[in-house]
Amino acid sequence: MKKLRVHREGRNIIIGLVFLLFAINVPIFLYVPHWAFAITLVLTALLLVFVTYFFRNPVRVLEVDDPKFLIAPADGRVVVIEPTVENEYFHKERLQVSIFMSPFNVHANWYPIEGDILVSEHQKGRHKGAWLPKSSTENERSLVVIETPSKVQIAVRQIAGAMARRIVTYAKAGNKSQRNHHLGFIKLGSRVDMYLPLDTEMFVEVGEHVRGNETIIGRLN
Repeated sequence: MKKLRVHREGRNIIIGLVFLLFAINVPIFLYVPHWAFAITLVLTALLLVFVTYFFRNPVRVLEVDDPKFLIAPADGRVVVIEPTVENEYFHKERLQVSIFMSPFNVHANWYPIEGDILVSEHQKGRHKGAWLPKSSTENERSLVVIETPSKVQIAVRQIAGAMARRIVTYAKAGNKSQRNHHLGFIKLGSRVDMYLPLDTEMFVEVGEHVRGNETIIGRLN
């Protein structure tokens, strides 16, 4: 049986939630009927279980024999694979690949490929549903640009959703992106976009579910 690992982004939240739920349940236990306490206890326990489950941090190590393979940066469902004009960094048409994460997916994000991190920047924005097309350009987001050893540049954009209120990005400009390492974390429902060269060979289709740092989604040409 695998041991449950909690992501570092959730540890303080879970500890604070335990104290909060304890503070709620004690007076209910003392001053209300036992049946009401039992209901409250079950509901608060379910909340604690869900929050702990949300911040789970599975160990995933993937060995690949081709440095041009692109690994899924996040768990979720592929909602977009199409050419689009990327206007924040490339200012030209790129192949956009978008993965939507529901609140039940693992929300850690991994580096999709190894290389040099050229850009890592955060932009404030709105909190529309992450499944909407405009979320890529209007929502709160972080942009990470990686240049591979073969001098191919790709971009990864973390996008906040309607429920997400914090994007954490570990990538720093000037550092290296490494396989099996976390790029960042997004709290609650959200989305990750990738902007790839137009001639990228894709191995997944729209509607397909992928697993972060496990699914090989494509290959750079």
